[in-house]
Amino acid sequence: MSEKKTITLNNGVEMPLVGIGTFMMSPDDAEAAALSALQSGYQLIDTANAYMNEKAVGRAMKRSGLPRKDIFLETKLWPAFYEQADAVEKTLARLDTDYIDLLLIHQPAGNYVAGYRLMEKAYKEGKVRAIGLSNFTVEQIKEILAVCEVKPAILQTEVHPYSQEKELKAFLAKEGIVIQAWYPLGHGDKALQAEPVFTDLAQKCGKSTAQIILRWHVQSGNIVIPGSRNPDHIRANADLFDFALTDGEMAAIELVNKDKRYYHSTPEMLAGYASMVPPVDEQK
Repeated sequence: MSEKKTITLNNGVEMPLVGIGTFMMSPDDAEAAALSALQSGYQLIDTANAYMNEKAVGRAMKRSGLPRKDIFLETKLWPAFYEQADAVEKTLARLDTDYIDLLLIHQPAGNYVAGYRLMEKAYKEGKVRAIGLSNFTVEQIKEILAVCEVKPAILQTEVHPYSQEKELKAFLAKEGIVIQAWYPLGHGDKALQAEPVFTDLAQKCGKSTAQIILRWHVQSGNIVIPGSRNPDHIRANADLFDFALTDGEMAAIELVNKDKRYYHSTPEMLAGYASMVPPVDEQK
């Protein structure tokens, strides 16, 4: 029996455990990477209003020739658009699709409750299959849980072996919310991949250290969206289901945790996000 490559969200939607992220990619790079991923068997693509490559991702989906139902499309609303009644419709238009599989509030900045209400409305109208949050703290998540009509299904946040977020995951598990890890490989920190536990396991399993880390994520129940422009790396990042880590090996990786994050939000940063308006209508 082959291993399941999806996870069931709290509303019954099946979401792939492994996808490709397009953060910091130009439209041309995002289109090429997303197309390469889809041609390599990926089904999950992550983008965002602020990445300025939604149109490119939409083109890649069309170029792949895959039925829309075979692609799990995820994007994120930017704070400047939380109070715009047509923000979801404009996002759909940029992506050139009738629906979004997962829509997230990108940052806990500005009037994010209003943004969440927009997503709930789109969910009820069938324009979005699941909704969630990105970069929210436990207190901010509790604020949404206290007022929401549709429960968030996902929290996208920084998680990797140096920042395993066990307390956060325990809280989310009680609420039926799944973690999605950005920076799943530690923001390219070479020290992380050079940890002996990963180099030893890579040699033992005949895999790369990146594949060992991504496999740890999958076995931990984390959805991962590593980004890459390299077709070989894209293929390798999804080649995680022909081996498994033992309980002892998983426990050894737990010991690598340093509670070390690379992204640190500040009130000043959040205020800047709320006032920054990405020129989304100018994207290629």
